Amino acid sequence: MPLHIVRNDITTMKVDAIVNAANTSLLGGGGVDGAIHRAAGPGLLAECRTLGGCRTGCAKITGAYRLPCRYVIHTVGPVWHGGGSGERELLASCYRTSLQLALAHKCQTVAFPLISSGAYGYPKDQALQTAVETIAAFLLQNEMTVFLVIFDRASYLTGSKLFADIAAFIDDRYAAGQTDNLLKEQRRRAAAAQWMPEPVFSSQAPAAAPSTLEEALSHLDESFSEMLLRKIDEKKMTDAQCYKKANIDRKLFSKIRGNRFYKPSKQTAVAFAIALELNMEETQELLKKAGFTLSRSNKFDIIITYFLEHGTYDIFEINEALFAFDQGLLGA
Repeated sequence: MPLHIVRNDITTMKVDAIVNAANTSLLGGGGVDGAIHRAAGPGLLAECRTLGGCRTGCAKITGAYRLPCRYVIHTVGPVWHGGGSGERELLASCYRTSLQLALAHKCQTVAFPLISSGAYGYPKDQALQTAVETIAAFLLQNEMTVFLVIFDRASYLTGSKLFADIAAFIDDRYAAGQTDNLLKEQRRRAAAAQWMPEPVFSSQAPAAAPSTLEEALSHLDESFSEMLLRKIDEKKMTDAQCYKKANIDRKLFSKIRGNRFYKPSKQTAVAFAIALELNMEETQELLKKAGFTLSRSNKFDIIITYFLEHGTYDIFEINEALFAFDQGLLGA
């Protein structure tokens, strides 16, 4: 079910279908369109000649020929005219109709380019937002793994206020974290130089240590899996609502539910915290159950903290930011 934002060559992806950002003739062109036709060979062009073209916002499907996928879905994105000519709805329609075609052909994995963001001039940050929102809405109702293939990570960052705000937040928190660490180290050294042990007298006997390993293991705290399932119940969510909102595959969720001691990755644990809309304290508690914490020592943690402090729980918006700053994405 998850949506993955990746950097890759779409013509090499071993998925059920790749999506071609085509023109209305479907007879090849520049950019992604040309690259797909060159990689597929002349058979693709021959089949495209039989399709009679395609309207903007619509999609048609063909075989893949020499490509490693099974199908190529051809869709025609809008040319950018400033945003007042229905471009957003046409672009969203490209993703919706392509996904419906993929579903009709029983595709479980699909890879998209960032449609219209090249020669058609659609602003890359807006194109990315429309793509993510449209794909995410589809995945809430359907089981499929979708890859959004971004060729140039930096190209859509220019002019994005969100990313500028996050960059400033990272700089502030990282600098503060470095200062805090320095002050803590200075205080530790000063205290160590002055510390003198004092005798401690107590009338109470110390608590007895467990006599056996089995006894020690019988006093385990609540596990990550147990806390997660408890929080799902407290939030009155279904399992499916939670794992889909977390961008988590159903099979992985089944493993977590079925194993009290399942150890998730940090990205998976954070994804569930976001899906459950936990506050900072609750998020730290859930992460602690999995052996993690959020700190000021790395960008991933600071970006997650930024969104938690701003009350933003849209996992796909968070993943856009993580991708922009070259961090691992949430979900699985």
